[in-house]
Amino acid sequence: MLDSVIADLQLGGLTAGLLTAAPAACFALFGSLAPKLALKRGPEVIVLGAMLAIGLGLLLRSAAPSTPAFLFFSAVALSGIAVGNVLMPVLVKRWFPDRIGRVTGLYTTTLSLGTAVVAAVAVPVNEAFGGNWRFGLGIWALPALVAAGVWAAAYMGVRRLRPSTQPAGPMPTAVRMSARVNPWQSSTSWWLAVFFGLQASAAYICMGWLAKIFSDNGLSDATAGLLLAIVMGVSIPLAFVIPNLAARRPNQGPIVIVLGVCGLLGHIGLWISPASGSFVWAVLLGISSCTFSLALTMIGIKSRSSVGVIKLSAFTQSVGYLISIPGPLIVGILHEITGGWQASIGFMTAQLLVQIFAGYMAGRSGPIEGPVPGPQANPVPQRLQGT
Repeated sequence: MLDSVIADLQLGGLTAGLLTAAPAACFALFGSLAPKLALKRGPEVIVLGAMLAIGLGLLLRSAAPSTPAFLFFSAVALSGIAVGNVLMPVLVKRWFPDRIGRVTGLYTTTLSLGTAVVAAVAVPVNEAFGGNWRFGLGIWALPALVAAGVWAAAYMGVRRLRPSTQPAGPMPTAVRMSARVNPWQSSTSWWLAVFFGLQASAAYICMGWLAKIFSDNGLSDATAGLLLAIVMGVSIPLAFVIPNLAARRPNQGPIVIVLGVCGLLGHIGLWISPASGSFVWAVLLGISSCTFSLALTMIGIKSRSSVGVIKLSAFTQSVGYLISIPGPLIVGILHEITGGWQASIGFMTAQLLVQIFAGYMAGRSGPIEGPVPGPQANPVPQRLQGT
């Protein structure tokens, strides 16, 4: 519905470009604020605030009378998404320390389903409101506000369960180590951030350019849209399976390689014969796109406590989303310069090779806290870590 927004608010080309680039920028900026907020107030209440920001931002931007107001309230909604993105792995670690893969798979699958459903029905819903983009966009504040009610109930439950005083005794070793760790100085953090950023870049490239690659090679717009839907649909069931596999393995590197090889085969197919084997290439690229759920699972298992996961999640996603910004722009520039897609696909392939290497290194690396110092550390059962 971007064309309707541009026409009504009279957005210039630069402003429209800023609007499409805003998600990654806001995720990087606001995601970095999540750790301090969560450590000070608790992640549950911060996620509740994030859901309210999403709901109110979406609602108020639909009534925005001007371009600055529209951009501001869009940023408010995106800030809530950014904070929620960072803290969901933290809550999984905090509430389900022995089921990280299963729960991560559940919420990433739900996320994929939500994305697919909204993409499919947004235009019909808008048309049901007479084509008024303000109603068509504002209606999506309702699910966020409903979710805020659920999180409010969860927060009140957590408050009742939380003891008024902390138990006596030494701080658990894992929490003490996590409190001192600096993700900027951890090789695991950097490998994971590069992996996360490049897979996000690949996702933005796919959503922004893949349908056009197919249509420019002779396929109809409807077929190109269907192929993009296949890419997104393939990842839905695998988003539940892969986190379970990853959480059970001490080394996630082999999973990274398998997903990466599928992506490389898809790129080779786009290079050689994008139209004739389009269905196969779409399936392969869909399998490769499951790196998002894999990266979130790795965030949850690459620290020994929820304190460490807060720091790692904020670092990985903030740095990662900054890394993701240039990719889609470069693909578009290369296409404009060359008039074809060969150079763009070559760039996508080179980026994927770096992504595979970074993901392999992140998967084989240990936790960000390093090895537990000495046998006298008395390791804490995983279920008690971060409490």
